[in-house]
Amino acid sequence: MIVLQINTSVNIGSTGRIAEDLGRILITSGHESYIAFGRQAYGSNSNVIKIGCKVDHALHVIQSRLLDRHGFGSTIATKLLVKHIEKINPDIVHLHNIHGYYLHVLVLFDYLKSKDYPVIWTFHDCWPFTGHCSYFDAVNCYKWQSICNDCPNKHGYPTSWFLDNSSRNFLQKEKIFNGLNNMILVSPSQWMAQHLRNSFLGNYNIKVINNGIDLKQFRPVYDKELLSEYNLNDQYVLGVASTWDKRKGLEDFIKLRNLIPAGIIIILIGLSSKQINKLPNGIIGIKRTRDIAELAQLYSQAVAFINPTYVDNFPTTNIEALACGTPVITYDTGGSPEAIDDTTGFIVKKGDIEGLANAIYKVFEGGSIFYQNACRLRAEKLFSRDERFGDYLELYQNAISNNNESL
Repeated sequence: MIVLQINTSVNIGSTGRIAEDLGRILITSGHESYIAFGRQAYGSNSNVIKIGCKVDHALHVIQSRLLDRHGFGSTIATKLLVKHIEKINPDIVHLHNIHGYYLHVLVLFDYLKSKDYPVIWTFHDCWPFTGHCSYFDAVNCYKWQSICNDCPNKHGYPTSWFLDNSSRNFLQKEKIFNGLNNMILVSPSQWMAQHLRNSFLGNYNIKVINNGIDLKQFRPVYDKELLSEYNLNDQYVLGVASTWDKRKGLEDFIKLRNLIPAGIIIILIGLSSKQINKLPNGIIGIKRTRDIAELAQLYSQAVAFINPTYVDNFPTTNIEALACGTPVITYDTGGSPEAIDDTTGFIVKKGDIEGLANAIYKVFEGGSIFYQNACRLRAEKLFSRDERFGDYLELYQNAISNNNESL
């Protein structure tokens, strides 16, 4: 079986790691794996295909900023990708994030409609079924259920400075993304799956496959030397993100600092140097790390993992924390609460910073050790990378069989 994945990145960020890990499972199982990407790649076991170049990406960004036409640039780059696909002749085309200033969606889907490839499309955000934004709940807008117009999130990713083409984008996406006879949509969360059913993509077969992680890498690990390196005791809470901004709750962490005792340190991983320099006392900032062993140690020794995200689908950081035996405190955002139950964490109303503080107090009262076994067991039961990616392999095989029967 030959599988081609298409994503913004490879082996970096949550979707890039998912694509890489899926490729690794395919190769281990005796299959061929290709990953086409538009932005970044940090080494890969798969055969990788770079889509476009810096100039092409820059032009696509300018088009998005000035004309609000994200996803309708990179024409030449996408035509070159089509030539690569022709040579590979994959048994499955697996789409992930097809936004990110590197693809022309009409060129890609016109090609896919002309071929018999079974297509799997995993939805990591909402961009494909809205006229502009990647997360409509950032502004509590549901126009996408009928038709987008007068976008209230025009300045959200992918930012448009002037024009609002949300209605035109919406109608074109509806036409472009429908009409594939052999496409299955995959959602990592029940939350996203329900919105897909309510969107113009609702006629497709929709499956839920939770994200999975490597439970051998993410496990309870304790290293006092690491605590000494960061000048820590064992009384800290942790936040992790690939990019920190208001959407991920950075401002909420700063406000939270004033609501919990000074003896409880906050550690945030994934900050830029500029953000680290602006942190108040009592918050330690660490740049993005690709050292999984160190990340697992920081998860493991935290009293709680805090995820005050305002927009999210099914964040892998939640399940990484659970796998390390650490309870999760999260806002009731998107599919984020689906990772936990009442034995493994707390769900707080979005924006309720006092609620975050109260949940932290509850964890400290019981002691993190009280939650450790339940957290680890939940991760083992539901979020094993091998099992979840095994679900994808089964989906691939079924899609190929069904496609062969229909020919």
